[in-house]
Amino acid sequence: MKASRLASLVGVLAMGVVAAACGSSASSSSGSSGSSSSAGAAPAQITIGTTYSGSGSFAVSSLAELGGLKFWISHENGKGGVYVGAYKKRIPVKLVAYNDQSDPATAGVLTNQLITQNHVNILTADFGSVLTAPAVSIAQAHHMVLFDQSGTGIPFFTPSNPYIVLCNLPVSSIWPTVLSNFLIAKHINNVAILYGTNDFDASQATTLQSKLTKAGIKVAYYQGIPTSTTSYGTLLNTIHATNPGAVLELGYQPNDVAFLQAVQSSGLHFPMVFTVFPGQLLSLFQQDVGTQGLAYTYTYATNYFHNYTSVNEGMTTSQFLTQIAKAAPQANNTVGLLGYNTGLVIQAVLKQAKSLSQTDIRAAATAVSGHLNTLDGNFVINSEGAQIGELLPLGQLVPSSGSAAMKVVYPSSQAQAQAVYPMP
Repeated sequence: MKASRLASLVGVLAMGVVAAACGSSASSSSGSSGSSSSAGAAPAQITIGTTYSGSGSFAVSSLAELGGLKFWISHENGKGGVYVGAYKKRIPVKLVAYNDQSDPATAGVLTNQLITQNHVNILTADFGSVLTAPAVSIAQAHHMVLFDQSGTGIPFFTPSNPYIVLCNLPVSSIWPTVLSNFLIAKHINNVAILYGTNDFDASQATTLQSKLTKAGIKVAYYQGIPTSTTSYGTLLNTIHATNPGAVLELGYQPNDVAFLQAVQSSGLHFPMVFTVFPGQLLSLFQQDVGTQGLAYTYTYATNYFHNYTSVNEGMTTSQFLTQIAKAAPQANNTVGLLGYNTGLVIQAVLKQAKSLSQTDIRAAATAVSGHLNTLDGNFVINSEGAQIGELLPLGQLVPSSGSAAMKVVYPSSQAQAQAVYPMP
């Protein structure tokens, strides 16, 4: 490692955010794997460790997700801490968070520090698959359960790795199921698929190509590009030449913003345009792309737009929206909800676990699966820790009172409006 890089990393470590109630750090045994055993003496605090992106391409989403997790911690500490069933009492929560600056290598180094030096009880990952990837292998090597907030890449979930729990969204290969069914039902042909070559986007692209081809829908354009891509002019002209019935761009927030801006400035018109992230960060896209650029485009309608009133852990949707808007407005979006819901999963697991050993924590996650209902829906994981309890409806952004309003258009059982196809 170069000296400048090492100095930068030391600075990152020094900037670690410690937020909670109680100042002493966890003991070296608190995060050990171990086998199921008696709970022993209650710790003074429950430490949760995470990395986040304070700068770089993932900062907007990462900070919102961190804000949601902090909101949960603040709410529980306001009641004396999170309830830990093994000790039959509430214990204050301490957050140790290090800034990885949107860099996967730094995220890996800092994740290792959280386990080996901070000895956290609970480990969570940064936003998205790119920054979760290094944490998966490191947590597995240390036999530490990783509470995966939003890293949905398929390679993370294997029979050989029992140390991962996907808290919120379904694995990314499931995401485009409803989108595929919509395209098939509408007999939309000559589909163009442009995707980032990362685990999150590539697995969606693979699912779409497979389902559409199997249904006899022609995929006229199928191209992977670097996740760092922000220039789409030439790509759009190539896509337009295929006369597509739908253009599906699968990227992260910076990609989707740049893509939608490019579509608008190019003057090219497509019957259907789909992007991933407007449904997660709608207010940001409203600001950066505008109502005209978003008008009648499609995206995933996340659970942020669904009003859950029957929950057995945490707040209802309306309670969350009211309180988060005041306490942490930057987290008043889908990604902030995911951070908060990660806390609810941890909360349910700690209530169930027989001890703080990683074996008991993972066993508790399995026990909770299928029985936990939150503002993010029903928490269900398979034997590999992958979330399978959700399907993402298809939404269309419809101009309303000077802004873009989310309307679920498919499947029909959840639809709030009819899809406008082709786009005006």
